[in-house]
Amino acid sequence: DRRPDSVGRGMPNEEVWIVDDKGNRLEPGAEGELVVRGSNVMKGYWGDTEITDKVLRPGPIPGERVLYTGDLFRMDEEGFLYFVGRKDDMIKTRGESVSPKEVENAICGAEHVAEVAVIPVPDDILGSAIKAFVVPKNGTIPNKKQIFIHCKKVLEEFAIPKYFEFRDSLPKNASGKIDKLALKAEQSQNSQREGARRAIE
Repeated sequence: DRRPDSVGRGMPNEEVWIVDDKGNRLEPGAEGELVVRGSNVMKGYWGDTEITDKVLRPGPIPGERVLYTGDLFRMDEEGFLYFVGRKDDMIKTRGESVSPKEVENAICGAEHVAEVAVIPVPDDILGSAIKAFVVPKNGTIPNKKQIFIHCKKVLEEFAIPKYFEFRDSLPKNASGKIDKLALKAEQSQNSQREGARRAIE
């Protein structure tokens, strides 16, 4: 109850810590990749030594390998962990790394928002820009200005989406989760069509 955003601490007989991109341990409060060591860590991916070597790297004890999870977390002073996002999901924009989950959570805090999905889209100036697909609650009218003002209150300037698109629903995968791959594929097709149209003009 005192840490509603935390996923808890490491399991018994397990050690967890946070590292930067160079593998250096980070202080409490800093965001980085979660590393796990312990008897519960997997031995590797079946028949795939290349991927195994990417995620299982040398640990503190000679001969030991620890798991680099690919998940971005921060840890508080008492060892409680807070999920930030997947390392490979981060959006690089305006020279900063932005967590889609952080942006989605922020937009979900706006009035009359039911669902949100955030993805990167190509941008001539930024390289990648942030686009938010928003599903308003039943019976409410989408209000981009209201959501934008809310974002300015809770997000850094670089993390505010450049584009907003309102929809009645979002695509879902077999497990019922929002299918961001489908959204990305759709945006890619739209970009190709726009490129072809400009070429013709």
